[in-house]
Amino acid sequence: MNISIQTVHFDADKKLLEFVQKKLDKLETFHDRITKVEVYLKLESMAHVIKEKVVEIKIHIPKQDCFVKSSASTFQTAFDEAFSSITNQLIKKKEKLAF
Repeated sequence: MNISIQTVHFDADKKLLEFVQKKLDKLETFHDRITKVEVYLKLESMAHVIKEKVVEIKIHIPKQDCFVKSSASTFQTAFDEAFSSITNQLIKKKEKLAF
């Protein structure tokens, strides 16, 4: 499984990257055919509003992909929401393969 973590419009600290990597290492327990994982951590500003933290996760599986996008006031919260959603997608896709 190839993992790519990219930050957009900021430099992530080591603690955040370790948090993301630790969670991503658990993905193989949900689906065993994952080939590539792309994570984008972004800062998006909405017209004079505090910058929103956005997390996008793309997971590549042969013949199918999963994608989720989440935003929150912290990257950890946004990532947890996105991770929960993407794991649900992986579980559903794996169950469909079993039938």
